[in-house]
Amino acid sequence: MTREEKSQVIEELTAQLADNTNIYLTDISGLDAATTSNLRRACFKSNIKLAVVKNTLLEKAMNASDKDFGDLPSTLKGNTSVMYSETGNAPAKVIKEFRKKSEKPLLKGAFIEESIYIGDDLLDALVDIKSREELIGEIVTLLQSPAKNVISALKSSGGTIAGIVKTLSEREG
Repeated sequence: MTREEKSQVIEELTAQLADNTNIYLTDISGLDAATTSNLRRACFKSNIKLAVVKNTLLEKAMNASDKDFGDLPSTLKGNTSVMYSETGNAPAKVIKEFRKKSEKPLLKGAFIEESIYIGDDLLDALVDIKSREELIGEIVTLLQSPAKNVISALKSSGGTIAGIVKTLSEREG
């Protein structure tokens, strides 16, 4: 690879790092072609981009990036694959599901919404991270709950003025 090609790859990696808020570094070495193909297919279905990268080029791209990757470059040893995703926990879920049949991919580290996670032992914690959509759904459910209680109380009292007043006075007392 020429110096010009390397700088082109570094520029592309830097742009991908800038465009993605959820980045996982994994080790998929040792997977045969069929298993790697299955992993790529699982990633595609979950809207995850999987790319095998050279450690030195990725490290240079991380250093050139505006993001603070902390100790994440220290995980760049051996074979490294990068998973980019819009959803913070999607790659962790794919990895966990895939490891039911295979020992790999191993999680080296992750950069999720500016937080850094290092080590395969954090995989379960990353699976439990809620996506933005899940958090919004929970907030909406919490906000709807009091209104639903009032509506059900009003319905249960028969809808009469006396029943409504009685229900409301019981709730306050």
